[in-house]
Amino acid sequence: MLAALSIFGVPPAHADETTPKEPPNVELVDETTPKEPPKVELVLDISGSMRARDIEGHSRISVLQQAFNEVLDALPSEAQVGIRVLGATYPGKDQAVGCRDTQQLVPIGPIDKLEAKTAVATLRPTGFTPVGLALRAAARDLGTGETTRRIVLITDGEDTCAPPDPCEVARELAAQGTHLVVDTLGLTLNDKVRRQLTCIASATGGTYTAVTSKTQLRNRINQLVDRAATTYTQTPAQVDGTENCSRAPLLSPGAYTDREKFQEHRWYRVLVRDGQELRASVSVSLDRALNRDYGVLLRAVSQDGRELVRGTDAGSGRTDVLSTGLRWSAEQNAPDQTVCLVVSNSFSSPTAATAATPGMPLELTVGVVDSSPAPNGPDLGRGWGLLGLLALAGLVGGLVFGWLARWRVAIWMEN
Repeated sequence: MLAALSIFGVPPAHADETTPKEPPNVELVDETTPKEPPKVELVLDISGSMRARDIEGHSRISVLQQAFNEVLDALPSEAQVGIRVLGATYPGKDQAVGCRDTQQLVPIGPIDKLEAKTAVATLRPTGFTPVGLALRAAARDLGTGETTRRIVLITDGEDTCAPPDPCEVARELAAQGTHLVVDTLGLTLNDKVRRQLTCIASATGGTYTAVTSKTQLRNRINQLVDRAATTYTQTPAQVDGTENCSRAPLLSPGAYTDREKFQEHRWYRVLVRDGQELRASVSVSLDRALNRDYGVLLRAVSQDGRELVRGTDAGSGRTDVLSTGLRWSAEQNAPDQTVCLVVSNSFSSPTAATAATPGMPLELTVGVVDSSPAPNGPDLGRGWGLLGLLALAGLVGGLVFGWLARWRVAIWMEN
């Protein structure tokens, strides 16, 4: 733990922070409640490999179609869902043609269940696997807006058409700030497929799941569609941290998303009034290969540069997300003050080929609540009081133990 803490160092000082001034043009960043409904697009792989019969004795495509029918039956009528397929129409061997094979089968909106079931039931495994191209097209289908949009990619193989590389496409979409999350479901336990689907999901804050049965596939799709409906009103607001506190955006309570480059410091500000407590947390998604032994640091700093409190988390390559948090409240009857939050990291690239941009996706949560006063009543005290109490307890304990020992010896001698 000491080694992890020591690798951060102290963020560099800035000359313009010695006498901080409130920038006249900085507006309070706040999170607004989106008005539009959540939108989800299911992207189905219908490439030739979906003929394989290795899921409970059935072909992958038949398991997908059966699970899909059950998912459609459970959808509420107002759900905004679309369906896109890849590798579904071109049976030939011309890769240039096959790698453009992706179509939107059902447009996004309240879904006609009978029409959707019929369309999916007629699909037959056919061609190539242009995952990257299909992700770009699905993002266009979903459009932009304030609510989180979800893509659920269901595939049994890695992309056979790169470029574009699907993991790079996912990073590209995440960097556009369109509130787009990609969840991936793998219909095989192939390690290359797992790595690619994990990379796609991590780049956008989504999840990866390996599927080995129809029931598991149905349940997971239902969970992801339900998640879009229950979490879209909490979409983090896009914010841009700065390189020092004096120019940092002023945040109100809420959730925010940003990106941070390797070994960078991102600064934000929060107004904490008298009688209030600041609570903040940060999560950084590890969406690319990193050198082992890294960490994330979240610090609360006063405007004159004094560190108030810190939280840290470290890893060694076995997790996909690092998270840490902190709590701080001012002394009683202290004047209102603006507290600086700074997110730092100790990430480094293992190879020159590892992309440095866009930065690592982070989510910052800020809360300001009433301070919780210390409970009234006896406690162990502090400083000399605690030392005296411990000394007295030791003396009494020693006397009692000595008396008991002598009493036992006396009894033994009499007998």
